[in-house]
Amino acid sequence: MSQIQVFFVGDELVAGYGDARAMGWTGRVLARTPVEPPIMPYVFAFAGEDTGHLGERWKDEVSPRLQRDADNRLVIALGSHDLDHGLSLARSRLHLANLLDNAARLGLSPFVVGPPPRLDIPEPGIAKLSHAFEEVCSRRHTTYVDTYNPLVQHEQWNTDMAATGGAYAPRQAGYGLMAWLVLHQGWHEWLGVSATNPDAATS
Repeated sequence: MSQIQVFFVGDELVAGYGDARAMGWTGRVLARTPVEPPIMPYVFAFAGEDTGHLGERWKDEVSPRLQRDADNRLVIALGSHDLDHGLSLARSRLHLANLLDNAARLGLSPFVVGPPPRLDIPEPGIAKLSHAFEEVCSRRHTTYVDTYNPLVQHEQWNTDMAATGGAYAPRQAGYGLMAWLVLHQGWHEWLGVSATNPDAATS
């Protein structure tokens, strides 16, 4: 197997902000993906970022690190800062569509993780945003992991978020839940590797 390089781009959630174990969901997912040679991960986070800014900067982060003889992969972790910055759903769709199209031009087939629930944003804000992102991914035959709907009524998620005072990022339990969703919504299939006990604890 050739070397797999996985580039994670997104806001503070992709960096695991607030996680006492400093793993976030990305570290937990990689821990459940043992392959040889090991995956080379790159995490490029920008706190408070909306899709417009992400679309402008991701290529500058990723392009210099692409290797011709490697299996290069792009994970786009979408947060909900579009709502904080007042972007319309149409604008959010456009930014993601352009990002996916630009990734395709570089020969990358992205894996997209949607925004999880927040206690400080009333429904149905994130629900509509997540649905808009999912529609864009569906039209481009791109894997999309919905984290909002499985977690919005999840007791452990809401308890974890409430413990932070409703802050943007979860803590250890919340990141474990996000990792579980990623592992069970096409991660291994997208990578082309075998799942190794994905039901194991991700906390």
